[in-house]
Amino acid sequence: MPERRLRIALLSREPNSYSTKKIVAAAQKHDIEIDVINTTRCYMNITADNPAIHHQGKELPYYDAIIPRIGASVNYYGLAVVRQFEMIGSFSLNNGAAIGAARDKLNAHQALAKAGIPMPVTGFAHSPLDVKAMLGIIGKAPFVLKLLEGAHGRGVVLAETMKAAESVIAAFRHLRANILVQKFVAEANGADIRCIVLGNKVLGAVQRRAADGDFRSNLHQRGKIVKVKITKKERLLAIKAAKVMGLRFAGVDMLRSDDGPKVLEVNSTPGLEGLETVTGVDIAGEVVEYVARYARLPAGVARRKRA
Repeated sequence: MPERRLRIALLSREPNSYSTKKIVAAAQKHDIEIDVINTTRCYMNITADNPAIHHQGKELPYYDAIIPRIGASVNYYGLAVVRQFEMIGSFSLNNGAAIGAARDKLNAHQALAKAGIPMPVTGFAHSPLDVKAMLGIIGKAPFVLKLLEGAHGRGVVLAETMKAAESVIAAFRHLRANILVQKFVAEANGADIRCIVLGNKVLGAVQRRAADGDFRSNLHQRGKIVKVKITKKERLLAIKAAKVMGLRFAGVDMLRSDDGPKVLEVNSTPGLEGLETVTGVDIAGEVVEYVARYARLPAGVARRKRA
C-alpha cells in the first residue's frame, strides 16, 4: 500500500490572514494535506477510550501534526483544543503547556530569570501599600508599565515620574488588573529586535522602531521595521529563551542595552508578514518542512530527536 499524504491541521480563526495563507500554500507545495480549523468551533469528547474532536458538526480525522496559531483572546479554550489533539497523538509545533507558559507573562519572566536570561529589571506587587517600595527596587523613573493581559503593545504605558507610576498602578489595581513594572532602557532609543526561532536556529531578525512620539516599537502601534544583523550573542540568547519556554517556534523580542541584549518577551504565535517581507526568508516554508520532518517520525523517535 502506498504511504498516504501527510495531514496537518492549522489552528486559526483567521483563514484570510497573511500567515495562514502562506502556511497553507507552503503545505500544498510540499503535497501535504492541510485544513484550517477554527478552534472556537471545535468541541471535544474527552474520554480515555475514544477521545475525539468535532468541528462544525463533524468529527475530525486524525491529523499527523497541528500548527497552533491561538489568539490571546481565546487562549483558554484554544489551549484545551491543542491539548486534545496532543492526547489523540498529533505532533504539535508548539505544545499547549509551552504556549500557556509563554502567554502568562509573569510566569514567563520568572522562568527566564531562573534560567539566567538577562531582562530589564522587573517588579511585581499586589498591594498598593507596597508599590512605592517595589518601584524603589527597580530604580529611578521612567518606568514601563505592562498589563499582564495586554498584547500587541496595548496595555503598555510609560510613566515619566515615580508619582505617575504610582497613580497608574493604583488605577489599574482598582480595576483588579495586574501590572508588571520594568526599568526603561533609554539607550534602546525606542527600538527592539525580533528574532524568529525555529528549533535550534534563528531564521531571521528585524529591528522594530517606535513611531514618532511613541516608545512602543510594536507594528500594531505603527512601528517601523527594517532588516537587522544580529550578533552571535543575540542569536544564542534568542535560541536559549525559546528553549527555556519550551517553544519550538517563537518570536523572541529583545533590547540592545549598554550592558548587552535583554529579552523582553517570547511570543508563541509570531506573525510572518513583516519578517518575511523585510528579510526575504520563507518562514512558512521552513515551518512546514520542520513539522513534516517530525510528524513522519514514530512518536518515540520524534521525542528523542527533538530533545
